[in-house]
Amino acid sequence: MRGIGPVSLILDFQGALQEASMKDGMANNNTASISQARKAVEQLKMEACMDRIKVSKAAADLMAYCDAHIREDPLIVPVPASENPFREKKFFCTIL
Repeated sequence: MRGIGPVSLILDFQGALQEASMKDGMANNNTASISQARKAVEQLKMEACMDRIKVSKAAADLMAYCDAHIREDPLIVPVPASENPFREKKFFCTIL
């Protein structure tokens, strides 16, 4: 391997693709593995272009979002019984 990281992985996969495509013999197996490797390369290219943030910042953003929307959360502020469609129905007459 050349290094560590998504770009070096892409380069290594592309090198493996070129080597696999040059070999003759098991063409059907190579075609399937080349197809899978190309899909992996495309996925790695997409992931390499993504902007990344630190976990601590993501957690702080999530906590801020939860604090800002706390009034809308039915698990924290319960739904009034009159508006709750899942409330237990009370029957006055029971047939035995």
